[in-house]
Amino acid sequence: MNSFRGRPVALGAAFAVATAGMTLGVAPPSHAAERAATGSTCTTHPVIYYGSTGACVKRAQQLLIEHGYSVGSSGADGIFGAATRTAVTRFQSPRHLNVTGVVDRLNWKALEAFGPTGSACVTQSFDHLTRSQRVGQLLMVGQERDNGSYVHALMKYDHVGNIVLLGGWSGNSTVGHIADADQGLASDAWTGNVPLFIAADQEGGYVQQLTGTGFTTLPTALTQGTWSSTHQQSTAATVGQQLRDVGVNVNLAPVTDTVPQSLGTGNKPIGYYYREYGYTPSTVSRAVTNVVHGLNSRTEIATLKHFPGLGRITNNTDTSSTGITDNTATTSDPYLAPFRSGITAGAGMVMVGLAWYPKIDSANQAAFSPKIITTLLRGQLGFKGVVVSDSLSAVAAQHISVGQRAVRFIAAGGDIALTGNAREIPAMHSAILAKMAASPTFTKQVNAAVHRVLTLKSTHGLLFCS
Repeated sequence: MNSFRGRPVALGAAFAVATAGMTLGVAPPSHAAERAATGSTCTTHPVIYYGSTGACVKRAQQLLIEHGYSVGSSGADGIFGAATRTAVTRFQSPRHLNVTGVVDRLNWKALEAFGPTGSACVTQSFDHLTRSQRVGQLLMVGQERDNGSYVHALMKYDHVGNIVLLGGWSGNSTVGHIADADQGLASDAWTGNVPLFIAADQEGGYVQQLTGTGFTTLPTALTQGTWSSTHQQSTAATVGQQLRDVGVNVNLAPVTDTVPQSLGTGNKPIGYYYREYGYTPSTVSRAVTNVVHGLNSRTEIATLKHFPGLGRITNNTDTSSTGITDNTATTSDPYLAPFRSGITAGAGMVMVGLAWYPKIDSANQAAFSPKIITTLLRGQLGFKGVVVSDSLSAVAAQHISVGQRAVRFIAAGGDIALTGNAREIPAMHSAILAKMAASPTFTKQVNAAVHRVLTLKSTHGLLFCS
């Protein structure tokens, strides 16, 4: 048994219910990885796919009929045949769900939702959330193979609404199992019934969190940058589909930084690992545009990073607090062009880094800078989506107290404070709540950020209203 804020955490029963019926080793023919399904009457029933029979199939058929879809001449007979599978895919497509013909947890939530959609659903969901749950929508926690119980405790007590998979995961069956179990815990009490953003770094080369069966092994971005536009876009579409198939709905890619060739591998965060698509803004812009289009074609959320660019610094903000200043960048920097291209292409998220840019804001690192997030990114570049921080557990942020990192990020115009250190979440959650209690202005910023998060979830099949 683990402890959480001095209290014992006994999530075994909940997790057992959430994962009951799942088989890790065998994947059904109609889906990349077997995952559990849930519904008001089918809380522990296995995933429903072609060839299944039983009461839960019948319940799904009844719900499809209520939504206006035909499940075959025999109606709700409890047999998942061809007509039912067609009905499921027709149901999934306009709701931005992964069109697989499989009924998993998100599909159960969608099937049971007969309320408003779009902006009306965003408003209803926002109003339904408690203040603490709203704050939880603005936090993203790192989940590794050995901290699942603690992450689930954070969902319960701090209402964390977003997860990033870290530490390397192998096999689509394993990832699908974990992602679906996580979504199964996104209950009314824990997250206000709002599904999770589940993210992963699937760039390629040295940075690919998901590997093994079901995941294409990608070369470095520098190699990808030499591909034709068609090849770049089709590969991104494949990656997007592979991620959606296992319940990972956010790709923390493409890297949008430009590294000057004169610096090359001397740039520790990007160039050293060949994470850049090229050495000129035009080369990077072309690749970023194609990758975003490819991911979008599979309704996978693309994330431009690391705004406004890490290409000119020498040290890595993850591991250093020095050598992380870009003394060249301005608000008219040519290296902003790839970010502008990615925004135009429709990227849903932008990740803001932790480097310093004194010619733009001499007082604040990027993630804590209103001039960089609100004025430059949202104003000058016109970005309307969700802004996520680079990991606030980085060495470059250690001079700021844990809670204040999240507060200052949101106050600067950010939306989702990401930390790879799950133990930092309680302090962040408490600090945001405390600042809200003291500042009506900050409360308005929190509410605006929550609306942006819910809106992006709504447009990617992750928000349902009854």
